[in-house]
This record gives sequence, C-alpha cells and structure tokens, in this order.
Amino acid sequence: MTPPPSTKGRTIIKINAFTQARLIRLLLDGDLNCAELAQETGLHYVTVLQYTRELHRAGAAHIVRWEKDSRDRDSLKVYKLGVGKDAKRDKLTAAQRQERVRKRKQMASLLGLTAGPPQ
Repeated sequence: MTPPPSTKGRTIIKINAFTQARLIRLLLDGDLNCAELAQETGLHYVTVLQYTRELHRAGAAHIVRWEKDSRDRDSLKVYKLGVGKDAKRDKLTAAQRQERVRKRKQMASLLGLTAGPPQ
C-alpha cells in the first residue's frame, strides 16, 4: 500500500456532491475568479481550473469578465454558469507595451540613482 501524498499541513477536501454544489452556487453569481473559488470551496486550484474549463468547453458556462494579474494583463477569467457570449479580452498594442517597458526601465534607473551606492 502506498502512503498518502503530502498535504503540507492542509486539509484534503475531496470532491463530493456538497462541494460540487457549493462550486455551482458560486459560479451562478459569476463574481469570483478560480483562485477565489478554490478558497471558498476548499478545493485545490487545479481542480477548480479543470471543472471551470470543462464547463466552458461544454457550453454550460461563459467568461463574464477578465481580471488583471500582477503585471496588469487580462489573464484571470471569471466564469458564470449559463449560456452567454464570452467577454472580450483587452490586448495592448505594440506601442503600449513598449511604452510600459520604457517606463519600467526609467523607474528602475531612477531608483538606482536615489538609492545611493551600496555600503
């Protein structure tokens, strides 16, 4: 018999009818991204991703909006149960991306100048 996988101190919550019902109830509102759904249901993030992707692929859910990640890109999907049209993803033009790179480099150089020499 193989030992159970390491849980790193976390409680393992297996998918069952109640947990699936909680996930469905939260998806009805359509105001949580997958990380927040995982937090609310206690399911693993990857499990929530798999369920939401399959619901979307089957046409039972749609993307209501995109949330920005730490780099200010639209990459976090917010799903809602029901038939609907997927929200459009805002994409930056090449000029906008280049402008961000320039600003980031300028800020890095300014921080380097004001920080002073290392001691």
